[in-house]
Amino acid sequence: MIRNPRRRNEPLDHAELARLLPAPADPCLAADRRRLLEEHLMNEIHRSDPAPAPVPAPVPAPARRPLRRAVLIGVPVAAAAVLAVVVFLGASPGATTVAAPRLVKAPVVQIEEGSTVKVTSTVRELAAAATAASVPQPGPGQYIYIKSRVSFMASSFNGDTGESAVWVQPLHDREVWKSPDGAKGWLDEPGYQDKGGIALGSGDPVKQLTYKWLAAQPADPDALLELAYSTAGGSRDRDQQAFNEIGSIIREQLVPSGLAGALYEAAGRIPGVVVVEHAQDAADRDGIALARLDPQTGERSEWIFDRASHQYLGSRGVQIREVDGVKPGTVVERTAIVIRAVVDAAEQRPGAGQGKA
Repeated sequence: MIRNPRRRNEPLDHAELARLLPAPADPCLAADRRRLLEEHLMNEIHRSDPAPAPVPAPVPAPARRPLRRAVLIGVPVAAAAVLAVVVFLGASPGATTVAAPRLVKAPVVQIEEGSTVKVTSTVRELAAAATAASVPQPGPGQYIYIKSRVSFMASSFNGDTGESAVWVQPLHDREVWKSPDGAKGWLDEPGYQDKGGIALGSGDPVKQLTYKWLAAQPADPDALLELAYSTAGGSRDRDQQAFNEIGSIIREQLVPSGLAGALYEAAGRIPGVVVVEHAQDAADRDGIALARLDPQTGERSEWIFDRASHQYLGSRGVQIREVDGVKPGTVVERTAIVIRAVVDAAEQRPGAGQGKA
């Protein structure tokens, strides 16, 4: 702390000071911006399951989005309290927070039309490959370990000028350890979580996202599709919510092989699902994608698979039509699975003799 030796000791005349300052502004968030911020907040709560943080006011709980989208509203006063909740939601008492790396401009790609012609055959190939795959099974006391490369969008809006800009996080590593029942875990995402990582699993885990729950489900596409639709609610498109729910299961979890195939078959039955012949994940691997356009956000969510092995590689979100200033072709999110494995303890990384998927 720097002390100023010339600091005056006499008390300030607050009334006189108030008269000298201009009247405070009374900015307010536009309704659509407020909804996006609230949705991000609720998504963070569902996705990471960190220790509960105080919320300034109750907000309606929208359906979980499959991926995190940080929405930064550049309005000076009105958003301050809510924004603080978003920024510090993952912090735990006594933890050392770190400043996030500088954002970079979102990449822009040429939009490739999706097609419904190959949906059935592609889903059949994906399901067959997933069913035949050898997936390690976590035992008592073990953890599911997933390392990925990720980048998500942060959209800024200047309330004074009305200008908006689209930025994304630099590609960075994200490591997650999860117990099979979801009760314990650890998340390490340097620059975006507390230094050294944060504990996961406090509170009740979302049962559909735990290995234990998934392993108990029958590999029945009809039943899984019904389950996906049962999570839909609110005013958002129900078909998109069902697609997102399945995406949230396969993205950062170890899914039993037979069940993974049934999940792909279930997804293929959702109206609006298409095949995109060329999509690149966050590791620049080119693959074939199952995708669906969200009619409300204008974003097409793509699940990317290896063209030869049909194994899941990662995901991508591409803006197809302009919404909230996000131009068509903008890549608003990218992920790539680097390693899926079973390890003996949280914060332990895979080594010789441990199973990898």
